[in-house]
Amino acid sequence: MNRHEEVAAKLQRVRMWMTAQGYEAVALTTQANFSWITAGGCNHVGTTTEAGVAPVIITGDGQFLIANNIEAVRLAAEEIGDLPFAIRQMNWWEEDRDAALAAITGSDDRLATDGAWPGKAANCAGAIASLRWELLPPEIDRYRELGAIASRSLTETALEIEPGMTEHEIAAVLGSKLLAEGCTPGVLLIAVDERISRFRHPIPTDKVLDRIAMLVIGARKWGLGLSATRLVSFGPLSDELRSKHNAVCAVDTCFIGETKIGAKVADIFAKALQVYSDTGFGEEWKLHHQGGATGYAPRDYRGGLNSPHSVLPNQAFAWNPSITGTKSEDTIIATPCGTEILSPATDWPMLHIAHAGEAIARADILVR
Repeated sequence: MNRHEEVAAKLQRVRMWMTAQGYEAVALTTQANFSWITAGGCNHVGTTTEAGVAPVIITGDGQFLIANNIEAVRLAAEEIGDLPFAIRQMNWWEEDRDAALAAITGSDDRLATDGAWPGKAANCAGAIASLRWELLPPEIDRYRELGAIASRSLTETALEIEPGMTEHEIAAVLGSKLLAEGCTPGVLLIAVDERISRFRHPIPTDKVLDRIAMLVIGARKWGLGLSATRLVSFGPLSDELRSKHNAVCAVDTCFIGETKIGAKVADIFAKALQVYSDTGFGEEWKLHHQGGATGYAPRDYRGGLNSPHSVLPNQAFAWNPSITGTKSEDTIIATPCGTEILSPATDWPMLHIAHAGEAIARADILVR
């Protein structure tokens, strides 16, 4: 499947949904949906906003990109290329998206959108997002490449950092490796020593590394997001940390092993909570969410005991169980051939943990 075929398949999904729901057009405004519908293109300037700078409008018989004259030329040359999107360009000083939309659709009476759009457009963000969840073969190939970049960057960083570095300096090492490979580090969390136990979301500080560092990334390329965590220790592990990391990897093994096509997410979650309990850490899951479905959003939804979802073919997940002082996390995909870890640790000590008759490799703590 080439890029044109991928885009055609996605346009067909959107139009089938439009027809079923009675909409005449769909406006895709977010960065995530732009990347999805264009097979890996990007429509951002700033990386911190959900909305992109140029929405895509899909009708029953056409697809259009609305952009001002600042963005249109680059988007046409570098993101759209010869894909079949007609560009509707406006001058930046008289930009009027509503007028451009009206010129395409004639009315917003039966328009669905993935975000806020003035007028009568129906906000169908959740339903539109679900159209992305079953990944196509080229998306899986891109995801594998992203996983390799992320894993390599984590390993190289863990081998390069030294005691005496601040968390900011460690973040700079890891972030530079991702950026050099064309990845955007949307999440870059670094904790050293006691901060690992104190905070589940440790943004980097001037705290100086003495003995242990935790590296957490949410890397993005082609619109796809990949989450992974690694820990490195300068010196032997304590018995307490050894026990906790073995336990959290057992929980993660359960999450991974149970994430199979057709499985109910609520059932997966309940089984993982049982492993928390069996390993002696039954209350730890309450201290942080456990992750969930991913892809073009950091989490399309979080798993939980009341989740209404089931695992779809070729759907990606990033589970992130944690026990105070440690964590286990990689991004996976449920394929018809089994669950695949997209970010397997490279040149790294591994724990091989049995689950339901299958041995699953989880990243151990690297001891230097």
